[in-house]
Amino acid sequence: MMENIPETAKSPQKDASAYDRANQVKEFDATKAGVKGLVDSGLAKIPRFFIHPPETLQEPVFDSTRDHIRVPIIDLEGFQSWRRIEIVNDMRKASETWGFFQVINHGVPVSVMEDIRESARLFHEQPKEAKMEWYSRETRKQVRYFCNGDLLVNKVAANWRDTIVFNFPDGQQDSQLFPQVCRQAVSEYLKHMIKLRKALSELLSEALGLHSDYLASMECMESESLTCHYYPICPEPNLTLGTTKHSDPSFLTILLQDKIGGLQILHQKYWVDVPFVQGALVVNIGDLIQLISNDKFRSVEHRVLAGQSGPRISVACFFYPSTANQCKPYAPLKELLCGKSPVYRETLVAEFMAYFRSKGLDRNSTLSHFRLP
Repeated sequence: MMENIPETAKSPQKDASAYDRANQVKEFDATKAGVKGLVDSGLAKIPRFFIHPPETLQEPVFDSTRDHIRVPIIDLEGFQSWRRIEIVNDMRKASETWGFFQVINHGVPVSVMEDIRESARLFHEQPKEAKMEWYSRETRKQVRYFCNGDLLVNKVAANWRDTIVFNFPDGQQDSQLFPQVCRQAVSEYLKHMIKLRKALSELLSEALGLHSDYLASMECMESESLTCHYYPICPEPNLTLGTTKHSDPSFLTILLQDKIGGLQILHQKYWVDVPFVQGALVVNIGDLIQLISNDKFRSVEHRVLAGQSGPRISVACFFYPSTANQCKPYAPLKELLCGKSPVYRETLVAEFMAYFRSKGLDRNSTLSHFRLP
């Protein structure tokens, strides 16, 4: 039964002359059911606005079984003492060459990671009516559920995913505002993310050749956004993507993924799989660290494939400057220029984020807009 699904979504292959993308998107958004709602309706063909052009789907993928092309795994055991220099060196190399690495022995209990994954699944797999009250496109809300944050502004194909976001300006949180189904898990997971953020901030500062509290003193990562993505099974995964190619506009991202797979990063012009590693967290450099490091550390483009083997769940924690620093200018650090010219112009974080949101995930780099001639 195709309940509450727009007629245009049921018949995505209509004649091009009759296709009204804006109307299709608005009708779909009005259901507040997300992609999960389409799947639950028994839809066999995806709506046209989810279909990506072939050139974005057929880019070369590297054989991830080859040993020399694997995403680095960094063991954080002993980072406060005997292995610190080794870990800092590993982090520097990974941040310069990959922009992505996985960390193990990071101090976040496996039970806490399992709880947040399960809570994200429980939220997204509730009946539509239980989720609708959280559905919003108001970015300032502390908690909101939606399908494709850029759905109404982006002119390119949409992504096959639903999302619930928890925003914590300056680390402040009120768990009573969270959905009951994931309230405890979100609160507990965030405590561990804040602790891990401090450790990574120190290690990355040293990896840049700065004193350990440098990034902390800049208040680069004082606000958090916890984003729980749900990628339902797709009836036509060869036609769409879970997430379009992009780099993160944050300073740093910590990602928890599941066994389903699908995350890929662009490395040496090839897409490389980021495999699930039991107990590991994926860390990636954000655009703002690439900007202040003057391209020393890399914010790498990545994407998520759509799949048929099962729903994929990921939990990403994005770190941003404090609220007070949203209007503070950021530019390549003088300490890192060493006689070189700055690659990027000075910009406000508020300006950077406004540009990112205005263009959506359109496959184009946000950083390139701020690059000097």
